[in-house]
Amino acid sequence: MSFQNPVFIPGPTNMPEAVRQACYMPTIDHRSPTFGKILHPCLDGVRKVLKSDSAKIYIFPSTGTGGWETALSNTLNKGDKVLAARNGMFSHRWIDMCQRHGLDVHVVETPWGEGLPADKYEEILKADKSHEIKVVLATHNETATGVKSDIAAVRKALDAAGHPAMLFVDGVSSIASMDFRFDEWGVDVAVTGSQKGFMLPAGLAIVGFSDKAVQATKSATLPRTFFDINDMQKGYDNNAFPYTPPVGLMNGLKLSLDMLLDEGIENVFARHHRIAEGVRKAIGAWGLELCAASPDVYSDTVSAIRTPEGFNATDIVTVAANDYGMAFGVGLGEVAGKVFRIGHLGSLTDAMMLSGLGVAEMVMVDLGLDVKLGSGVAAAQEYYRRDLKNGSKAAA
Repeated sequence: MSFQNPVFIPGPTNMPEAVRQACYMPTIDHRSPTFGKILHPCLDGVRKVLKSDSAKIYIFPSTGTGGWETALSNTLNKGDKVLAARNGMFSHRWIDMCQRHGLDVHVVETPWGEGLPADKYEEILKADKSHEIKVVLATHNETATGVKSDIAAVRKALDAAGHPAMLFVDGVSSIASMDFRFDEWGVDVAVTGSQKGFMLPAGLAIVGFSDKAVQATKSATLPRTFFDINDMQKGYDNNAFPYTPPVGLMNGLKLSLDMLLDEGIENVFARHHRIAEGVRKAIGAWGLELCAASPDVYSDTVSAIRTPEGFNATDIVTVAANDYGMAFGVGLGEVAGKVFRIGHLGSLTDAMMLSGLGVAEMVMVDLGLDVKLGSGVAAAQEYYRRDLKNGSKAAA
């Protein structure tokens, strides 16, 4: 793999050089006021990205998986009922975590490639007259299939049922890349990580809690120590963590937030949509299809591309890495070997994306697929040119 080439996996994503340098900093006293000047701008910046006025932000040395555990262990008791749909590998893994914690999960099996079934959620919630379901889980962007789900629709299902369950959202591969509305959608816990839209290395679990979720910690009895948000809040109140913080990553996060907010969060979302649309134009020109079942669920951060029956899609990823030094994502779970994934999120421009599409084309031609060399690149170029002429600006 060449360090000179950008990566096109769904995360970790490419890092701006300035952000990488910000992580590489001298040691400071993490119990001094200096750390507070890094910490509090991070908390405020994440809140802005979530479009929230009131969310409590907690940042742990971990990954998105640690964020899932933070959500569950701080708010629930063993045996509590949870409602979740399984429509991909990452929704499956959060369900598995719930079960390992002794929670009673009502799983709605959903075809991989489809979004969350909000109508089914509403039906189940209306039938739960005694309000035994404590939490509804929602994966905003299913990274394995390139499927975006409608979180506003899930909130409407809860409201239509008059149900008090909390809404927990996995936004690991959507937050800071695609529109996310913590307050408007009535989210109680939002989970993300540093290695996707925030353009950092893996190492930070970033979570937002509503007041309702914070209140739930007072009666929650699932074991928690490292991920206790009350301990973390006590640390924040003293410009510190309850243990040694990842100062370099936090300094990088502070800069990445400055960059995102300076670009304008709506411009960030528009950039991701534009780049994703170019990728989709290329896929159509190749004569291939997305795993995502319909345009309303197309993800703007990752495309899972189906290959012809009998072809091992993993070969595309292997040859791209070995022969061209470029990284794409393999299929996971039920779609392993059936799709390859192109990540198009984080620090990315139209020009960078064209290089990835060009390599993908070369690999598919090398492997004998019926793809015309240059067809996808040309389709994406035409879209990017047209979009630019219509007033959209390339990313900084």
